[in-house]
Amino acid sequence: MEILVLAMLIAIGAYMLKLRAERKRIALLGSHLGKYQIEKLMESLTEGYLRALGEADPERRDSIWSLLNTIETKLCDQFNSFAAEFSKVDEADARVSKFAFSIPFADKLFPNATFDLRKILMVHAQGITNAAKNNLDRTPSDKAYTLSAELFLMQHSCHWFCKSKAVASARLLVRHKTSYALVLESVTPETRRAYRALTGI
Repeated sequence: MEILVLAMLIAIGAYMLKLRAERKRIALLGSHLGKYQIEKLMESLTEGYLRALGEADPERRDSIWSLLNTIETKLCDQFNSFAAEFSKVDEADARVSKFAFSIPFADKLFPNATFDLRKILMVHAQGITNAAKNNLDRTPSDKAYTLSAELFLMQHSCHWFCKSKAVASARLLVRHKTSYALVLESVTPETRRAYRALTGI
């Protein structure tokens, strides 16, 4: 009985430590993201892409794609500014545990099993910018698909930092009806290589 009580106390203590660490990371990321409209712009793009893809009239469809180009540019500018600003955060505060589930102090206890969110955000900034510039001259629908994947992977990284990899993957599936594996395969090869090199995925 005493062992059971002790185990419960340890579990409760670990849970409280996990919550405290998560709140700290959420507050840190939020303090930087709050200055931008990145999430709102992402929503506008996602809705716009669906509207363009569902439009039967070629003229109206081209008009929507043209409008979306402006939103893409604004999103790139804002995300690049955000990534540059976040790069000034202390490295110790930007470490992300590679473990699937949240473990209190994992970033301190297992430093070799972490990656630097600052560097990952720079990878995302480059990937989002390259996809938006469309240097490979993709069709509008292919460009939208690739850019969406870049944005979803970036969002996954932010959720991974705040919570855990498992939670981030679950949110991706619920919110965008797509898997982490599919998103990773759908970004540009350059993003995928740089991302895997940093995360060890």
